Amino acid sequence: MKANQISISELTIYSGKNIYSHKPVMKMTVDIGAYGDIPTKDIPMFNDKLLSLLPGLRKNCCGLGYEGGFLDRLREGTYLGHVLEHVILEMQYVLGYEVSFGRTRTITAPSLYYLVYEYQNEVCGQECAKVAVFILNHLICGDDIRIGEFMDYLRKISAEAELGPSTAAIVDEAKKRGIPVTRIGHESLVRLGYGKNSRLVESTLTDATACVCADISSNKQLSKYLLGEHRIPVPYGKVVYSEISALMAANQIGTPVVVKPLDSNQGKGVRLNLTSPGEIREAFSRASKYSKGVIIEQFVKGDDYRVLVVGDAVRAVARRVPACVTGDGAHTVRELVDIVNEDPNRGEKHEKPLTRIRLDDVAEALLKKQDMTPETVVPSGVTVQLRQNGNISTGGTAVDCTDIIHPDNADLAVCAAGALGIDIAGIDIVTEDISKSILDTGGVIVEVNTAPGIRMHLYPSVGQPRNVAKDIVDFLFPSASSVRLPIVSVTGTNGKTTVARLIQHVLMTTGMTVGLTSTGGTFIGKKCIARGDNSGPLSARSLLSNKAIDAAVLETARGGIVREGLGYEAADVGVITNITEDHLGLDGVSTLDDLVYVKSLVAEAVREDGAAVLNALDPTTPAVLKRIKARPILFYNDMKADAQFTRLGCVRVYNDGGWIRIRDGRETYNVAHVREIPITLGGAIGCNIDNALAAAAALYGLGIPATQIKAGLMSFTDNAGRFELYDCRGVTVMLDYGHNPAGYETVLGACKNLEHRRLVGIIGMPGDRRDADIRAVGEMSGKTFDRILVKEDTDKRGREKGEVARLLCDAVLAAGFPPSQAAVVEDELEALKKAIAESKEGDLIVVFYEKLSRLQKFLTEAGAQKQYAPANNRVLASV
Repeated sequence: MKANQISISELTIYSGKNIYSHKPVMKMTVDIGAYGDIPTKDIPMFNDKLLSLLPGLRKNCCGLGYEGGFLDRLREGTYLGHVLEHVILEMQYVLGYEVSFGRTRTITAPSLYYLVYEYQNEVCGQECAKVAVFILNHLICGDDIRIGEFMDYLRKISAEAELGPSTAAIVDEAKKRGIPVTRIGHESLVRLGYGKNSRLVESTLTDATACVCADISSNKQLSKYLLGEHRIPVPYGKVVYSEISALMAANQIGTPVVVKPLDSNQGKGVRLNLTSPGEIREAFSRASKYSKGVIIEQFVKGDDYRVLVVGDAVRAVARRVPACVTGDGAHTVRELVDIVNEDPNRGEKHEKPLTRIRLDDVAEALLKKQDMTPETVVPSGVTVQLRQNGNISTGGTAVDCTDIIHPDNADLAVCAAGALGIDIAGIDIVTEDISKSILDTGGVIVEVNTAPGIRMHLYPSVGQPRNVAKDIVDFLFPSASSVRLPIVSVTGTNGKTTVARLIQHVLMTTGMTVGLTSTGGTFIGKKCIARGDNSGPLSARSLLSNKAIDAAVLETARGGIVREGLGYEAADVGVITNITEDHLGLDGVSTLDDLVYVKSLVAEAVREDGAAVLNALDPTTPAVLKRIKARPILFYNDMKADAQFTRLGCVRVYNDGGWIRIRDGRETYNVAHVREIPITLGGAIGCNIDNALAAAAALYGLGIPATQIKAGLMSFTDNAGRFELYDCRGVTVMLDYGHNPAGYETVLGACKNLEHRRLVGIIGMPGDRRDADIRAVGEMSGKTFDRILVKEDTDKRGREKGEVARLLCDAVLAAGFPPSQAAVVEDELEALKKAIAESKEGDLIVVFYEKLSRLQKFLTEAGAQKQYAPANNRVLASV
């Protein structure tokens, strides 16, 4: 790549709701090189060549809001980053994708940009970006481009990346009823729904079909044996493994016969109505290419019908018509095939309702039997057969016969699917008239197919289309409760882990198996299945795929939202505990307004009938309220503010003289007194009163009764790493994950309400925080603690060793703290050991930890007793 040309440095895919759009988008970072500050009007012939390649750009609205706005921008002189965005969108549009959203922003002037653009087909979106860069690089150099070749390539790879028509139809039906869809890989495997009711579907093969059943159905002779046991009419046949055995079997059965592979599909290697030894030899040779075993079976005269069984009912019936052409007296067979294949409904494989007819050796062999070649001019009105089997995949068409199937035939089809244990099956019946019972006419069931294609029923060439995709989704999700998995997503600067744990615990008391993702790990009930910080979208997606869960509570951190978007489609309840300045300067989040924009996504991505739980006293809440569509539920810990929220008419959850109450319209429910909630330490921990309020609001939003909320809040005691107390021979140790100024302020405020002789702090801060935040924590600590030990995190997050400790120490001393009472002990465990060794009975040691488990292990091994309330009820202030 020349230095003055465009280059791609990064391409990120956001498959779900994200901070740029609620639709899937891609974010591409590009360097425009020397053309960063050169407008398009100053690049010779650029505009003219671009518009000749993609004339549809003339109609693009751009940000000007009217058709032709982009054309005006080109003439005025816009920049290549902006042009690149429009070219990517236009190419996708030409390929048939309805995409329109795009945004281009400067990262570093004049040449470094990021651009965000909508996509529907992931492979197409990626490849269009690469092709667009290639095209623009040639245009700025004055080179000519043959865009047709590029579009042919993009059209081909896009078609290959699409879901098959059967899967796509099922996915569309699932989306209509709000069932989340997750595509797994780039094939046609999808997951419908979340948790215990989720279903894996590939084409029409579901996870309910046992492997042994699928194997049996692919073995045609074994299938016939099982069907015969159920007294279902099947054609007589034998399995052979040599040409001579094939001839002997045909002689024994009696011609005409059918020759087909023992285990193949889509009509591969199948030959019908064979009478001569030569035909049988040739057919055996062809069939043996697809399977070691070959079936020789009696030929039953009649039409080929496909009966679709879903569950215990027939949902559609189609007569399959083999690929053929009809002469006009002017065109050859080859020309007639080309004319038929011009039908836009015909594709190369399964991407269209029909498949193109192929003039291959199978077709030529059949032409030979009709005394024709591909170059024969066909007389007017004469039909030329090009396939014996009616499979849509070999160019056949279908005639809907659903309304005329005889009840006996429908019952036999359902029985056949049940005999093989297949929930969605394609039953192939050969009979002269499907409206008459095959028990009377001599018709037979020739095959039972797993993963039957449904194109012929969705798009019959003749007759009424049947929406069998709806039937399949109804079968997979038979009730309203099976469609929905309760999901609560919790974000905020502080308190989100505790709130998420509280919600999980209360839901578990109702008998649910509840999954939780959090900074402390991923849990199914109380069992940790993945350790570490699991508050990002990958962890959310992983949990939601677990069939053990009845509900999910997702702690949703800022970083994952920015980098990858959300890991779920929509929540029933979105909770924002608070939004304060934290993590600023990371991932492009520089201001509090930026942070509000990011975290608001959790409240925006809520079902229309769901709820957004917001902190009424948080200064950012009015801005969030403007962005949400769901019902707001406000919580607050100050009755003085009650009057200002009454007029909003929304549900309110508040602290009224120590009582948590819920007011919904004219109804008021008493939940619990804060002193009864263990994590508030008798009302001393104000932030945990806030957290209990937020959890109660979320649970009410899910429809949990106030009595159940009370029972759950009162029984929740294990909040590991959050105000976690240990009694170590009269010295109290508190472990907490305060990692920003707001978190420190909350913990230090709570400590003032706990009786202590001395307050000892083991303080530290993550290295990715701003210097100002680190100094603020140091100053706050210097004004509060009696003894301070400064430690450093093992993960420096880009800082030099000792850098954070120096910033903290300087701020502690600048606050007037006695130098003799401050020390640096870099390892937090060693700092705890030192603090305990120096302390006397009645001291309170607060550790702002990085790694919780090693501190817990040390305290347990040292004989410290975990406390669920302050030792000896040492509470100075309570509600």
